[in-house]
Amino acid sequence: THWKHGGIVGVLGYGSGIIGRYIDLPEEFPGVEHFHTVRVNQPSGWFYTTAALRELCDIWDRHGSSILNVHGSTGDMIFLGTTTDELEPTFAELTAKGWDLGGSGSAMRTPSCCVGKARCEWACYDTMDLCYETTQHFQFEMHRPSFPYKFKVKCSGCPNDCVAAIARADMSVIGVWKDDIRIDQAAVKAYAGGEIKPAGGGTIYTKLDIKADVTDLCPTACMSYDGKTLKIDNKNCNHCMHCINLMPQPCGPAPRPAPPCS
Repeated sequence: THWKHGGIVGVLGYGSGIIGRYIDLPEEFPGVEHFHTVRVNQPSGWFYTTAALRELCDIWDRHGSSILNVHGSTGDMIFLGTTTDELEPTFAELTAKGWDLGGSGSAMRTPSCCVGKARCEWACYDTMDLCYETTQHFQFEMHRPSFPYKFKVKCSGCPNDCVAAIARADMSVIGVWKDDIRIDQAAVKAYAGGEIKPAGGGTIYTKLDIKADVTDLCPTACMSYDGKTLKIDNKNCNHCMHCINLMPQPCGPAPRPAPPCS
């Protein structure tokens, strides 16, 4: 393409977090002669207040193109397009508001995670806490590239891998339960019969072909259904969550004890 990389473009004290972009036809397209990208370190789980989002947008309106990418494959909030002379003012305003740059280049990239226990019943560990602690621990490696190649850490709370850790990370941290999948045979019968009673009350009428949609599609063929009873050979179960996703009431990890009251 006509985009060329201009080498490391950074701000005072940082060698990472900004991707230099220049066009090789500046005379024909002077408006994008410089089009640098700024990576802003996202909060764990991508939780923002509306005030924080307005704050970020206001900063970018003042110093850049106003184009955002929420979020890139690395996980950061991406500010797309600004000139070299606007980089330091952008960085100054971000840090004054408590924001920091993410990783870029041959560095530790910004760790990212799913919402974990904050919103998801399937999370097997506190993904947001691990993401935060990892981010704090690797500050030097994130902001001063010293690796031969980039390195990404992503944290998923369960095998559903909503943060795409397997596909996008060099180190994937994925939570899984230690015990066997529990089966509620009465609930299995309800799914097969078409009358499901959710915890919130009422009745959902939907008939599931358990053999065709659940057991026949089990990746390790560890499940069987004879029309009455659902069985799992737990030694061969790889905890992929296919059955749990299709039948969250009959199947699932054994209930975990409730946290103590504070």
